[in-house]
Amino acid sequence: MKKISKVKVLPGYRLNLEFEDGVSGTVDLSDSVGKGVFALWCAPLVFEQVRIGSSGELVWGDQIDLCPDALYLKVTGKKPEDIFLALRKQTTHA
Repeated sequence: MKKISKVKVLPGYRLNLEFEDGVSGTVDLSDSVGKGVFALWCAPLVFEQVRIGSSGELVWGDQIDLCPDALYLKVTGKKPEDIFLALRKQTTHA
């Protein structure tokens, strides 16, 4: 599991993230604002209250948490099977 070590709020509902392995980059979460539980973010000041949780995830109070692995994939542009080797297809022989 990837863990976020630093988060910085940027304009436009974007976050600059740094992970424990040194990977860093920006994620744009503006497409989620106002949808479902993300209606909470309609107030920009609430979005800015992001914190890193005990498992390296991003949290907004006790209402929203975002998986660090999913954010790592967004930052790196990788596919799940690129970082989770167990997801790679195994060749089967007939």
